[in-house]
Amino acid sequence: MKEIVFCGGCFWGVEEYMSRIKGVLETKVGYANGNKENPTYEEVCGKTTGHAEACFVKYDESIITLEELLNKFWHIIDPTIINRQGNDVGSQYRTGIYYLKEEDLNIILKSKDKEQEKYEKPIVTEIEPLKCFYDAEEYHQRYLKKNPGGYCHINLDY
Repeated sequence: MKEIVFCGGCFWGVEEYMSRIKGVLETKVGYANGNKENPTYEEVCGKTTGHAEACFVKYDESIITLEELLNKFWHIIDPTIINRQGNDVGSQYRTGIYYLKEEDLNIILKSKDKEQEKYEKPIVTEIEPLKCFYDAEEYHQRYLKKNPGGYCHINLDY
């Protein structure tokens, strides 16, 4: 099994979208690549922790490749916008791809270069090693499954 972390605005929508993909075995939301240990949602929203709302994805590479998963991720974000997706604004809503295995970096960069061909503005999505990931509070986990009418900036019918 392989693992990767995606940040694409509000983590509820990213998690719900990813959880519906064949080959994705597990998802959980949390806070990634900030500078405070075990931050709370309120602290992350306070914009002092440096964390991004993130979705940790575990997938079976024999069913879906990293390249295919990246293509699906690019489809749900605008990678040219800094610190905003949909109605959500702030550094915690930045877009990012945080990898756990160095071997994934080349695949991610090639995917980004291919995606860049679709835009005149530069892609600003962070591509970095995963420095840290802290699980979000339980009420955030699988939020849109628990609250089907909840806010989501992603078209989940896509």
